[in-house]
Amino acid sequence: MTHYLYRIAEDLVKEKLENYWPGFELVAYALYDKRNVYLFNHPKFSSNQQDRFHILRWDVQFTGDTIIIYEEYPTAIVNMESYEEYEGLYSILIHELFHGHQYIKSEKRFPDEMMGITYPLSKGNVELRNQERTNLYNALLENNIIKKKQYLNTFIALREKRTAKIKGYLTYEKLIETIEGPALYVELKAYSEKSPLDYDSVLRKYGQDLINKYESTSNIRRSSYSSGLFMCLLLEELSPGWMESFFDIEDTLYDLLKQQSGDYMEYSIADVKISSETEEVVNFAMEKRFKAFEEFNEQAGIHLYIEGELTAKSFDPMNIIPLEDRLLHKSFIKVRMNNQDFLIQQPVIAHVDNGIQNINKLHLILENAPIENIDSITINDVGEIKGRYKKQENILHLLID
Repeated sequence: MTHYLYRIAEDLVKEKLENYWPGFELVAYALYDKRNVYLFNHPKFSSNQQDRFHILRWDVQFTGDTIIIYEEYPTAIVNMESYEEYEGLYSILIHELFHGHQYIKSEKRFPDEMMGITYPLSKGNVELRNQERTNLYNALLENNIIKKKQYLNTFIALREKRTAKIKGYLTYEKLIETIEGPALYVELKAYSEKSPLDYDSVLRKYGQDLINKYESTSNIRRSSYSSGLFMCLLLEELSPGWMESFFDIEDTLYDLLKQQSGDYMEYSIADVKISSETEEVVNFAMEKRFKAFEEFNEQAGIHLYIEGELTAKSFDPMNIIPLEDRLLHKSFIKVRMNNQDFLIQQPVIAHVDNGIQNINKLHLILENAPIENIDSITINDVGEIKGRYKKQENILHLLID
């Protein structure tokens, strides 16, 4: 994908970004692979005028597709090896650059991630939520203005009924929508611009995340991106210019959209009846969680249990599966133990107590045996962890001080 570096630099100009969002400010950005990091637009690094980027050796700071503070400056990072086509790479970079723009604009409407991980799988809530998402999808795609308003009013009435049931968890959804919806909105615009697909096809492609009941129930956080996206697209229709003052207000996207419907209270929502499909959807979501933990435990390798006082310092909230008092971190977790930080870039189960950051046991499975020292073990690509350990066949217990 390195052959796209020059094209990326040519595409990311102020005029282009302004087409996606008014006043879109370009922060630093980096594309990376397993060996190198190609850093653009960073104030602390001079770039070759011809190449337009500064080359660094890859290190653990560059993990995932996200926004980081690199050398005291917001920097969007994207793994080039995750994308085969230019439109995918370019659009996800625009998504992450928008998070950099949010940082510059001092965005504060961030959710409490604990709410997402403890989000209850209530059948009543799932029933209403999926009805709600279908009406939101239909509201955008409907061309008849009267029917469009009916779908919108039903969407809002359903959400208001749901708010009374789950309160704080609905606040979590609204804040995720507000942070991630606009980022997905500019991503869609960028993807549509570069893709050979027509706009309606792109819209339906992104809309699948909104109306897929099984996946949206299995991942509340991720599915809130698409509901936020469709709110942005509806606001574009119903309230042109809504983006101009977006960072000057405290309202969520839902608050803004609700202002476009004055008569949603006329749409009374009867007591919810749990459909057989919702029963299947909830069972699917729970079985998916159990299966993820089973598949983890069935991996070949050396099972390492690290016990003691550990603290989660950073993780990917999009890739966490909760089950009772355990969290399966699918991508990475950075933990502090023995007053030192360790980055573990593989699936790991954290046993938590009183909050997602307080860990009493970590379970990871190693391909290669760690080096056993007198008072520590050394794990490839993780480091040396001090503590007392005991070994039994392919199971290793490490008790940290």
